[in-house]
Amino acid sequence: MPSADERYDAAIALQQSGKLAEAVAELERLAADEPQFALAHSALSVFYSRLQRYDDAVAEAQKVCELEPDDPFSFMSMSIICQKAGRIAEAEAAMSQAVEKQWAARRRFTA
Repeated sequence: MPSADERYDAAIALQQSGKLAEAVAELERLAADEPQFALAHSALSVFYSRLQRYDDAVAEAQKVCELEPDDPFSFMSMSIICQKAGRIAEAEAAMSQAVEKQWAARRRFTA
């Protein structure tokens, strides 16, 4: 059986070849099989947004933030997804968290 990374790479290859629906289906299976695999949730959030499935996109972005709570990029992505979904207050909150996470990371590396 292929690894999670191999399955993720295959899904991205599908998307890059114009098969977005197939890529989403593969990522959904991967996320169900490997719920802690943040990359699958991250890609799903972006692809759902492209499909204008904004509630699903926000849910997946939130999952990424839960899986990677110290990663500023996760919260930045959440902010962008929320903006596209018209959830401005949530977008602003996620952006604020992204900035906080970035400053925390800076302090860790300069201490």
